[in-house]
Amino acid sequence: MSLSILNNPFKNKGTAFTQGERHELGLEGLLPPHVQSLDEQVAQTFAQYQTKPTNLAKRQFLMAIFDENRVLFYKLFSEHVADFMPVVYDPTIADTIENYSKLFVDPQDATFLSIDRPEDMTTALKNAADGRNIRLIVVTDAEGILGIGDWGTDGVDIAVGKLMVYTAAAGIDPAQVLPVVLDVGTNNQHLLDSPLYLGNRHKRVTGEKYDQFVDQFVTTAEELFPDLYLHFEDFGRDHAAALLNRYQDRYTVFNDDIQGTGIITLAAVLGALKISKQSLADQRYVCFGAGTAGAGIAKRVYDKYVQQGMSAAEAKAHFYMVDKQGLLFDDDPTLTPEQKPFARSRDEFDQPETLTNLAAVVATVHPTILVGTSTQPGTFTEAIVKDMAAHTDRPIIMPLSNPTKLAEATAEDLLTWTNGQALVATGIPAQDVTLNGVTYQIGQANNALVYPGLGLGVIAANATTLNDDMISAAAHSLGGLVDTSKPGAAILPPVTQLSQFSNTIAEAVVQRAIDQGLTKAPIADAKKAVADTKWVPEY
Repeated sequence: MSLSILNNPFKNKGTAFTQGERHELGLEGLLPPHVQSLDEQVAQTFAQYQTKPTNLAKRQFLMAIFDENRVLFYKLFSEHVADFMPVVYDPTIADTIENYSKLFVDPQDATFLSIDRPEDMTTALKNAADGRNIRLIVVTDAEGILGIGDWGTDGVDIAVGKLMVYTAAAGIDPAQVLPVVLDVGTNNQHLLDSPLYLGNRHKRVTGEKYDQFVDQFVTTAEELFPDLYLHFEDFGRDHAAALLNRYQDRYTVFNDDIQGTGIITLAAVLGALKISKQSLADQRYVCFGAGTAGAGIAKRVYDKYVQQGMSAAEAKAHFYMVDKQGLLFDDDPTLTPEQKPFARSRDEFDQPETLTNLAAVVATVHPTILVGTSTQPGTFTEAIVKDMAAHTDRPIIMPLSNPTKLAEATAEDLLTWTNGQALVATGIPAQDVTLNGVTYQIGQANNALVYPGLGLGVIAANATTLNDDMISAAAHSLGGLVDTSKPGAAILPPVTQLSQFSNTIAEAVVQRAIDQGLTKAPIADAKKAVADTKWVPEY
């Protein structure tokens, strides 16, 4: 009993156990004599954190605290959100994923489901839940991790990290969450050749067997956990949209790469237009990188045009998608179903055969919005950016690829090349930029600004589905928080206010669910529903 308490991160208080609790639980002699308060533990732990020499070392230290004491971890996180976000999640999490098997110490309550042993699935999920009421699962097959690709079982850390942000930002109860990896193999030869790799050592399984395995997981999880919100994370291009389409009308599901990235980018566009005093109807949108994220973002912004009263044809006329073959044309047989709606006709252009790269497309189209999801570093060049800026007063430019080494441009370069006129959001944290006496704050188009609040809203509403109206409410509530009162204002609110605007988003989502009759039980007050659902890190 005594050791099991100390080894249970949901129940362990460490040195904060009182003398009475130590006696009652049989902990006498198992802890140093002095009883600390939670605030004292937080101060002591943060001091230790600050001694770590690298972000990777800092993350390893924090994961040790996470494994020991959830309340302490999240109390610490809540007081240092801006410091911890790039350490606990992107970009440092890319380093931990690339070294996961090598650095493995603890599974951190994750569930590892192997396609080679589908008969173990129900037992595995029950073992991992350990009697807990699971309301939120983040699941990945790790084929498309961030911008670093296929990492097999090592990609489980993306699910672990995502759930940490859910709790730190929005107060999702950590006892009600479960990270899951679907190990269907890997095509990463480096992993297959490594004697330390902990996953299945065979190529990725695809086709019918893959589909059956995923379907078995979804139906099993939904049966075991009837009030589940299921978040798909970093599935590959061939599966992400298909899985979302397959399940979104049957269960309450969400794909962050498709929907989350779209929400945050739309919010950034709305924030930028609030600053520039321009209309969405007057924008020309170019996306460089037409994979899962790029197409998902375009769809979300396109939906906004339609919501404002445009026909489908009128809305699509505002969009240009550029990938490795150049501008996407509708006669290309390799287009994915998500790309096809945004492909252009060759007869729209005098010389379509020249539109084989981003520079040519920008020179021809004169975009007002340029979004990068290409993972091709440095591709938003000075020449391209200056060409764009020559045709619009306040170019909206978002190099969203991450981690840092894959970004299409830096915020500092974009502002310098446009003499401070660009309205910039980046996919990774960026320092303020001072130019011509003005300090520009850089909005981070990090999905963490939106998916925690969205999840809290869905869970608080106990919603039967997550639909476009609820997603639109999330984007609007976030875009409405932009401060336009000072020069250099960011087009998205800062990460330091993550908890506050997660609450705002959640309340907007609950209200929209109530308005549409999508709650499993009647809810009279959206704010109360959110407040009653939130977990607070305290003993």
